[in-house]
Amino acid sequence: MIVNPEPRDCKICSGPSPLFGVIDFHKSCIEAQGKRLPLSGRPIYYRRCTDCGFTFTDEFDDWSAEAFLAHIYNSSYIHVDPDYASARPLSNATAIANTFLASRDSIAILDFGGGNGIFASHLVAQGFTATTYDPFSGFNERPSRRFDVITCFEVMEHTPFPTRTAAEMCELLADNGIILFSTLTQPADFDQQRLHWWYAGPRNGHVSLYSRESLTILFQQLGLQLFSISELVHVAFRRLPAFAAHLVREGHS
Repeated sequence: MIVNPEPRDCKICSGPSPLFGVIDFHKSCIEAQGKRLPLSGRPIYYRRCTDCGFTFTDEFDDWSAEAFLAHIYNSSYIHVDPDYASARPLSNATAIANTFLASRDSIAILDFGGGNGIFASHLVAQGFTATTYDPFSGFNERPSRRFDVITCFEVMEHTPFPTRTAAEMCELLADNGIILFSTLTQPADFDQQRLHWWYAGPRNGHVSLYSRESLTILFQQLGLQLFSISELVHVAFRRLPAFAAHLVREGHS
């Protein structure tokens, strides 16, 4: 495949996004553990916006759901993300249950991109109202209601179209609700690490790598404020509801 060397528009802010680097398709997040897959021989080019810092590949923009299931989210996926099947959803569900225990009887939770549904099932077992929506799983029927809390763990880096994905979550969000999501933002030395950063892993489906600024712009365009609890965990909201006030530090408007 011949890649156009000219800058293209950023998928978030439309700023110029020249080529940033290239890595093999088999680069995965398990390299952080010192493990490497054999080279695939397929180059994956990433671009970086010179305005907001959003870094992305357009290699998979025209892939069908079937292509993703065949080549990324297949039976070998567990080798590059061993925690996704149960350890992560159980850990996340425990954290969410503890975070919103006081509001358990008054909030409805949607796990967006929730895979096998373990996260929501664990919350239901603890007395919460929770459900799963994930177009790439058996839970692919779009909900007809809106939710007070939308969780979205390790999903945003997988979407080739972040504005579309964020907009879909916003449509499912109650007016006084929050989106609580995780995606690791670029480290301070990203200019030096570039695509050697462990989180840049096309074999994991990590096609979108966010700067803090690009995440803020993404949700501002949809009328939401963004508060980052850490480099990994973020909260987006139109108006911060009382049940989530403890997530955001004092002084944030």
